Amino acid sequence: MPQEKWSKKRERQYEHIKEGALDRGESEDTAEEIAARTVNKERARSGEADEKSRTSTDDISSGRRGGLRSHEGPGGRTKAQLYEEAKTKNVTGRSSMTKAELERAVGRS
Repeated sequence: MPQEKWSKKRERQYEHIKEGALDRGESEDTAEEIAARTVNKERARSGEADEKSRTSTDDISSGRRGGLRSHEGPGGRTKAQLYEEAKTKNVTGRSSMTKAELERAVGRS
């Protein structure tokens, strides 16, 4: 899936990330998506990309973030992720809940 605009370095980065995701047991499609999104974000952060979103340039780097936002990482899900899950489960009062309250509410549902 490496793209024409990617440099050799970005193609190597894509393959490395994809292989890591496959080693963790992700499907081929998921591994490719994770790798492409990561490479594109890094391209945006470094000014290589023509188009870039605010979250790509203002957020912490994917390398530093590691698994902070994964469901399994040390920090677990973000408050925004918990809020979205609470919304799909129709949890009442979710807009005024703290992250810990959202975790409990989503866990109960």
